[in-house]
Amino acid sequence: MDMKLPYATTLGPGSSRADHTGTWRTEHPVYQTLTAPCGHACPAGEDVRTWLYQAESGGPAYEDAWRTIMAVNPFPAITGRVCYHPCETACNRGQLDESVGINSVERFLGDRALELGWTIPIAVPATGRKVLVIGAGPAGLSAAYHLVLRGHDVVVRDSAPRPGGMMRYGIPRYRLPREVLDAEIDRLVRMGVRLELDTPVTSVSRLREEEGWDAVVLAVGAQLGRRTYLPAGSAARMVDAVSLLHGLEEGERPLLGRRVAVYGGGDTAIDAARTAKRLGAADAVVVYRRTRERMPAHEDEVTQAEEEGVQFHWLSTIGRVDPDGLLVEAMELDDSGFPQPTGRIEQLAADSLVLALGQDTDLSLLDGDSGVHITDGAIDTDRLLATSAPGVFAGGDVIADERSVTAAIGHGRRVAEGIDDWLAGRAATPPPEADLAPYDALATWYYEDAPRSHRPLLELARRSSTFDEVVHGLDAETALFEARRCLSCGSCFSCDNCYALCPDNAVLKLGPPGRYAIDLEYCKGCGICVEECPAGAIRMDPEDI
Repeated sequence: MDMKLPYATTLGPGSSRADHTGTWRTEHPVYQTLTAPCGHACPAGEDVRTWLYQAESGGPAYEDAWRTIMAVNPFPAITGRVCYHPCETACNRGQLDESVGINSVERFLGDRALELGWTIPIAVPATGRKVLVIGAGPAGLSAAYHLVLRGHDVVVRDSAPRPGGMMRYGIPRYRLPREVLDAEIDRLVRMGVRLELDTPVTSVSRLREEEGWDAVVLAVGAQLGRRTYLPAGSAARMVDAVSLLHGLEEGERPLLGRRVAVYGGGDTAIDAARTAKRLGAADAVVVYRRTRERMPAHEDEVTQAEEEGVQFHWLSTIGRVDPDGLLVEAMELDDSGFPQPTGRIEQLAADSLVLALGQDTDLSLLDGDSGVHITDGAIDTDRLLATSAPGVFAGGDVIADERSVTAAIGHGRRVAEGIDDWLAGRAATPPPEADLAPYDALATWYYEDAPRSHRPLLELARRSSTFDEVVHGLDAETALFEARRCLSCGSCFSCDNCYALCPDNAVLKLGPPGRYAIDLEYCKGCGICVEECPAGAIRMDPEDI
């Protein structure tokens, strides 16, 4: 007599619903890669998370990390010193303890590349197209680098005797040693970028017509110190900060006297005051019309200036310059934060006054036939950094955008991409919208406490008397530790938490690091994998019904 078997065992192998749990779900997990806040905040466009992940392996992987940086930024040893690191401000780890020292690791990788002579090969054939870059600052040199990588013939023309633009003539040596600047630029020259120095350009339109350039990059920077009218006695000594720093680089030793006042609140004002101390000033005071909290200069530079003895005269404006000092009026901030005069006047002793009120651009090379439109002293560009003249692109301080070395480097890359598309007749592809990895998606309890490693400083006794580099770099061990503090926000790093903690064995390991899949026949949508993913690289999507 046949026994009636249970229904579930009468079907073929694997067809019984009794050993599947997927029908219980209302939502299911999906692996994702989100944009890390650090890379999204980088003006140069660096993929910070990726190169930090590569650097975590140390040794030979350092070169891989450096090459990832070099895909967008040709000057990591420079930006590792002078960038104001908005990546660290955006870093999610800053909400846990302290942000990752991204800039420190970048400098370590840049210095290591210079030490070991790493180079970037050009892997494409020559296109036969000629591009002229006017200006050998960060924007122009960055554009030249990316254009050469794309196979174009590039000449960089500059009126100065040495390349670097404001990196050389605006940033003091104690922040950017010239041997580092020269070594980074020399790499570009070895790649095929040709420099024509001491060669001013007076007419872009005539130059393009006479020499037959296929495209032109305008990257002349902003090297004119902005002036303001101040009543002054006949013996009063005033100089603008840009001229002061530029002259110093060319070997001049300005006679500023023992008491130097600097008028302004940006990084150039801080550089001028710190330089005055190094030139022998007993007193260097920065006069600024707002408070420290509203000062545009970066906090690290202000703190180092204070340590070196620079004084600050907050909420003050200069009304008159006399041979023996300044007449300074006290200010008060109104409800909107704008400084208002109070009528209270005091005397401030000063032998000289350095004006650091910003920089303007000399655009006299754009004559009436150039076809390039200018608004409020800046060149008009579109989203691709193309000007109104066909084949003419612009970047750096000549356009209306953020002014910094790192931003200019980013402009250079975008200009090169735009020129390459324009020369090839391609339509440019706009970048996708960023989907940022939020801090609250991270399972931070999985990360160990790891106090940040800060870069050591030159001993204070030498800082005010020499132009030796103030901020030192990390050693290999400390740089490795700092790289490993990265939380890998929004990107799987193969921790296997999802695989180990799934109660239904529904997570499949596909082999290569970071490759997993969800077996939806068994996943019941409990969401444990999402909750336990340290990097926030899994989300729950509603089930299609």
